[in-house]
Amino acid sequence: MNLIVDIGNTRAKAVVMSSMRVVASYVADSATREWLGAIVGQHPEVSRAIVSSTRGDSQSCSAMLGEWLDFVVCFMPATTPIPLGNSYHTPQTLGADRLAAAVGASALYPDEDLMIVDFGTAITIDYVEDGEFRGGNISPGVTTRFRSLADYTACLPLCQPTESVLEYGRTTVEAIEQGVMRGVEHEIRGYCDDFSKKNEKKRIIFTGGDAKYFAMRIKNAIFADCEPVIFGLNRILDYNAEKQE
Repeated sequence: MNLIVDIGNTRAKAVVMSSMRVVASYVADSATREWLGAIVGQHPEVSRAIVSSTRGDSQSCSAMLGEWLDFVVCFMPATTPIPLGNSYHTPQTLGADRLAAAVGASALYPDEDLMIVDFGTAITIDYVEDGEFRGGNISPGVTTRFRSLADYTACLPLCQPTESVLEYGRTTVEAIEQGVMRGVEHEIRGYCDDFSKKNEKKRIIFTGGDAKYFAMRIKNAIFADCEPVIFGLNRILDYNAEKQE
């Protein structure tokens, strides 16, 4: 079995997988030695792992797991072999989660051109075409936009994402909520329209913490609760293990 450790901006996630099936999932504020050791202890059938981090601590985490497991991959987009072409000009600055999501989406939908929208602290819009990661764009996330309005103005309150859809706000809170949510909606809808016009055999995938709000608003996308980043890291781990055999 495989252990997938994905350390993001706000939390660490560990997933035990057997083939493409999730066996167990764990979440913590950080990937401590005690936390990882407890997971490995609960799943003695795990023999290999992959670590991906946006915080720059993937090597130390990989070293810890290497004390307990036979095969550990420290995922580095610039150097780790992946089962996907990569035409990004600066792979050393490419976020591991972006590339892993592209690999995961490609594993789930191998014969289609893909647009992957990840609604997190930042919104990333990435593309896979003809079996190759083409790159994409990065935009402020929903929570980041709300916080910016509260932090950089004198009187505007901090608001939260909402499912309500109004033509216009009748209070300041409603105006901020609708301005941010509808602004993101129209932004992403524009990307979806451009992608749909360009590609015939296509699939648009929404993932990330805020994806649920926009999957309801933009109907030509798939809400991927299967977490393509996790599936991508699992595929990368299998790919590198196969190369070692």
